[in-house]
Amino acid sequence: QVQLVESGGGLVQPGGSLRLSCAASGITFSIYGMNWYRQAPGKQRELVAGISSGAATKYADSVKGRFTISRDNGKNTVYLEMNSLKPEDTAVYYCNAVWYVNYYWGQGTQVTVSS
Repeated sequence: QVQLVESGGGLVQPGGSLRLSCAASGITFSIYGMNWYRQAPGKQRELVAGISSGAATKYADSVKGRFTISRDNGKNTVYLEMNSLKPEDTAVYYCNAVWYVNYYWGQGTQVTVSS
């Protein structure tokens, strides 16, 4: 069985920071590409950031320069460092693992950016 467990979400003021973690089990973590998606109420789920097995990264234009994705294969964990947070970043953030046609999702963690 595969499990992805996100943590680190919460309430933060605009301009603040949060670090999300996603711990994976049941997969050969090092060969999977890892992604963070988010979904705000009434909006489609969107790709926020991704990191390949070779550590190449990609980001949505809306978060470039503010968010950083990283991975620790020894801990089977992917991270999303979020800085300079804006109210528009408010969403449920989901961890995703993909290898060819194999893909898995975490349950999500709520991030709320508000005064």
